[in-house]
Amino acid sequence: WLGFEDALRGQRARENELRSLESNLPYEGLEKGKQPNRYFPSNAIKTTKYSLLFFIPMNLYEQFHRLANLYFVGLVILNFIPEVNAFQPEIALIPICVILSLTAMKDAWEDFRRYQSDRKLNNMPCFIYSRKEKQFVERHWKDVRVGDFVKVVCNEIIPADLLLLYTSDPNGVCHIETANLDGETNLKQRTAVSGHPEFEPESFNGILVCEKPNNNLNHFKGYKPDKQKVGAGIESLLLRGCTVRNTDHAVGFVVYAGRETKSMLNNSGPRYKRSKLERRLNIDVLFCVILLFTMCLIGALGHYLWLNAMPVVPPYLVPPTSGQLDRPSLTSFYMFFTMIILLQILIPISLYVSIELVKIGQIFFITNDIDLYDEETDSRIQCKALNITEDLGQTEYIFSDKTGTLTENKMVFRRCSIMGTEYPHKENAIRLAVLDEPEAEEEVIFNQHAQPLPTRWSLDSEEANVEDTHGHGSRRRSKVTGNAQSDVAFSSPLETEVVPDGKLFQKISRTSSGSLSHSQKTDAYLDFFLALAICNTVVIHSHNHRPTKA
Repeated sequence: WLGFEDALRGQRARENELRSLESNLPYEGLEKGKQPNRYFPSNAIKTTKYSLLFFIPMNLYEQFHRLANLYFVGLVILNFIPEVNAFQPEIALIPICVILSLTAMKDAWEDFRRYQSDRKLNNMPCFIYSRKEKQFVERHWKDVRVGDFVKVVCNEIIPADLLLLYTSDPNGVCHIETANLDGETNLKQRTAVSGHPEFEPESFNGILVCEKPNNNLNHFKGYKPDKQKVGAGIESLLLRGCTVRNTDHAVGFVVYAGRETKSMLNNSGPRYKRSKLERRLNIDVLFCVILLFTMCLIGALGHYLWLNAMPVVPPYLVPPTSGQLDRPSLTSFYMFFTMIILLQILIPISLYVSIELVKIGQIFFITNDIDLYDEETDSRIQCKALNITEDLGQTEYIFSDKTGTLTENKMVFRRCSIMGTEYPHKENAIRLAVLDEPEAEEEVIFNQHAQPLPTRWSLDSEEANVEDTHGHGSRRRSKVTGNAQSDVAFSSPLETEVVPDGKLFQKISRTSSGSLSHSQKTDAYLDFFLALAICNTVVIHSHNHRPTKA
């Protein structure tokens, strides 16, 4: 009774619109029944579909969504009825057992890989504050609980939904990358909750009130019900699965863990995927079954009419067991099901055996394709959905939210206009003219050799640069063999080295040297390049210095 009452209390605590969280540090080392946040789930996750006990019934239920499997099982059952059987029942069992076994093995292997992925994720290391040791100690993701203080460092994945309390940045800013959640590689800023300039986990007292877990990645509300009533929003929440960037370390308070995190709530879980071919075959099988029943009904009706029209019953129609012929209606009824067994070839079971074998072979060749192997990361392609391999490459629609998602952004400086005067940068245009040639584009991008960048441009070397540009252009037009020298296409010197316009360079040089008096016209040139330089936000980060913003 006490266990049932505790379970009801836990269910009410999880279903409340607002939940109160306490720090686990004062209760460290106590049994689970005395922990304040014991009603909330742990951080261990499970994405597998089956269990050892219920694998066979659940898998058969999923496989019987294929109408052909129901059809073949029905034929096997008919073969076990003596009045209508046409073949040996044991022989009719072999093909359908092969199909069900092959599909079950594929599903079991796919689910086992989910189990391995879950196990690897749950055993990833993280740092949790320990009151006994007075420091952050290394633990696993599965050991994180609601109410713990977790420390994340740069380039580390966040193990749970954390309320940001402290960062190494003096301004309390933490940069995260949410590519694992929404595919965006742009860094997002998160700000530490105010009131903790020098944060110590043991100094965090009181209760934190937050909303019930939901799958909205852009919304969060929480506050601390004390005199200051410090509130927190989504700008202070570090989501599970995000990566910390440009921040040495950050400390957060676990508000959601495990299946209650926003990333897991947006995960609908594993489902049995069906390819277009399988869905099309279901429709075809349905029409074939209707045609088969029609043929068998016509045959049974003809058999009934034939028996009624015969004056004398032939001896071969009399059963040897009873010695008497059944009624024509009953005999025609048996003949209907016997003809279903005889005409079962209308839906060939060998087709489905071949499909399953072809899928297994296709998966083998895909995973062992040398062209799909990445030497840098020592990884190969993985087929996570083994049931839809035939859909690979059958793209019908492509939706793109912006330019750059499916294409490559190349920011190339070609020309500028200052106070109505255009400076075309002809020398630079000559260098970039090679990119307009379709045959030479890949050669320019992938087969170029790195060149040292000049320290500064000078007017005396402009003619030499132009001649050198013509020479390079003609040489690059020829085919060059070899490996790629650059991992990024737009990082080539051809695109990054800008040859300045001669007239514009002279004006800037005279203005900067002081030979010309500063007027409104000359100031406009300087303002143009000043705006070009400062209208960007750049986060500079190094291993020896804290990140700064320029």
